[in-house]
Amino acid sequence: MSRNNPSMPKRSKMHTFKVLRRLLSYLFHYYRGRMIAVFICIALTAAAGISSSVFLNLVLNEVINPLLGGVGWEGNTELHFTLFCIIGGMGLMYLLALCASFFYNQTMAIVTQGFLMHVRNDMFGHMESLPIRYFDTHTHGDIMSVYTNDTDALRQLISMSIPQIFYSCIAAITLLVIMLLQSVWLMFVVLLGVVFMALVAKFVGGRSAKHFIRQQEILGKTEGYIEEMMGGQKVIKVFCHEEQAKRDFDQINDELCDASDKANAYGNILMPAVMNIGHFMFVVTAIVAGLFFVLQVQNFTILGWGDRFLIDPAQPVATATMITLMATFLNMSRQFSLNIGQVSMQINSVVMGLAGAGRIFEILNEQPEADDGYVTLVNANIDEQGNVTESKVRTGKWAWRHPHKADGTVTYTELKGDIRLFDVDFGYVPEKIVLHNVSIYAKPGQKIAFVGATGAGKTTITNLLNRFYDIADGKIRYDGININKIKKADLRRSMGIVLQDTNLFTGTIMENIRYGKLDATDEECIAAAKLANAHDFITRLPEGYNTVLRHEASNLSQGQRQLISIARAAVADPPVMILDEATSSIDTRTEALVQKGMDALMKDRTVFVIAHRLSTIQNSDAIMVLDHGRIIERGSHEQLIEQRGTYFQLYTGAFELE
Repeated sequence: MSRNNPSMPKRSKMHTFKVLRRLLSYLFHYYRGRMIAVFICIALTAAAGISSSVFLNLVLNEVINPLLGGVGWEGNTELHFTLFCIIGGMGLMYLLALCASFFYNQTMAIVTQGFLMHVRNDMFGHMESLPIRYFDTHTHGDIMSVYTNDTDALRQLISMSIPQIFYSCIAAITLLVIMLLQSVWLMFVVLLGVVFMALVAKFVGGRSAKHFIRQQEILGKTEGYIEEMMGGQKVIKVFCHEEQAKRDFDQINDELCDASDKANAYGNILMPAVMNIGHFMFVVTAIVAGLFFVLQVQNFTILGWGDRFLIDPAQPVATATMITLMATFLNMSRQFSLNIGQVSMQINSVVMGLAGAGRIFEILNEQPEADDGYVTLVNANIDEQGNVTESKVRTGKWAWRHPHKADGTVTYTELKGDIRLFDVDFGYVPEKIVLHNVSIYAKPGQKIAFVGATGAGKTTITNLLNRFYDIADGKIRYDGININKIKKADLRRSMGIVLQDTNLFTGTIMENIRYGKLDATDEECIAAAKLANAHDFITRLPEGYNTVLRHEASNLSQGQRQLISIARAAVADPPVMILDEATSSIDTRTEALVQKGMDALMKDRTVFVIAHRLSTIQNSDAIMVLDHGRIIERGSHEQLIEQRGTYFQLYTGAFELE
């Protein structure tokens, strides 16, 4: 279970504009051609949407008005052809828009799912490069929420909101230009309504956005709590904490409900508010247009329509022309307000999508685990004189390939497993040092044991050997090479580790053992299982090595899971082995069986053992007793017993490790 350390730096918040710019850049990086085609199709669809007003205007001006002016319909082929062209053009435009709409909707479905696939791939790939420190300071549920809730919010933004906003903006701008050409004064009325809409959208949308972002954050917290409770159900039931767990969840859920309630309260009134402003704007525009019409009839000149629209009541064509302009303008203003309303409807989705994208980019912005090592692990040939040369094929022997930048030469050092720590200081945070002046000398083939109370620094030392964390001061040398010079992947490949908490994955037992060495043969995996004394119980399972392990290997006992994890380390055949409480979850009978396998596993290897059962480390070459990050005693079992110090008191039961 991850710990959320408040002393560690939190993820930085990204500015909304930067998130949007990066999101669009990300999207166009993968689907530039398709997105351009989509926007062209949306523009065509938007043009068809506003063409009804244009076609209405053409019908009235080119067909109806001439008829009112006395032009005959019968036998008037020119008028017939004009009407046919207008209707044909309208049909062609709508047919083109239908095809464009079908194409861009299908394309956006492909683009959205493909884009989310790339996002998840990039996010997971980057997550695998992050240091252990990141997972120690972020809850697993919160990280999972980014993969689920935030990517789903991003899906809605890309598949629905971006196309709809682009459509509405294209339509609104086009309508704005046409209305401006028809009447400056009526356009001024419309613009006043738009300004009012914008103010309302800013006021309501801003508050809605704040609560939607808070909702996304609390949703991650909620999922983190649920994930933690699911993993700890046995503990909850053992200590009868069901009611307390419910109360804690209710508190978190109340926070989520409060944030969601406020977000949706503002979000749900935004669309009706904007739309009703649009309705009011339509009424005001109609009244003003009617007033202009009356004034024109009374021979008043109205700027914007001009002298050419002075109305003579005796001229029905002029009156019809004026009514046509009014009708088309009002229709356009209605469409304009509808498009503005459509944009306001997408504000909530945009806010949630950008908040989700921001959390995704925060993970992608996390600095990957730094690795400036240049010493690598290679297959080696070693002759009788001890000369080491690199081999292109597997030989069963390994060497460190050490290029020297100063003179360009390359030296090879046999991998033996000689590990030494010199005056090492370390703290998970700079202000709190947990290891003080630790020095350890582990020669090849030696077994070094660590003993001490919880929090004494035992596991921290093994974390430093793997370079999960880097030391603050001092040096760690591996076969005489500073481990900071060794590439982390090669360093970790040279070490096997068996943890107290077994982590087995969904798959067969054979696949879980092979996890320690992906190119291992079935025979090598079986030999490793025999070495760990796991072969016997595996062969008694119905499917043997092909038995599929369920989630967290719940169909095996704790001891059986530990034996498989030991076999997994054994198949890698590393020269250095780290056993962190490796037998703590195994019963006494199983421990007796596995101890023989462990002895075989540790033969000719440098081994670091952390154990609470002192009986398992009596044969160690050296035992380090730690207290509050300091080594207070060191020596063999016999030497420490003779000293009659802390180890003696632990061994005789004078006081407990805890």
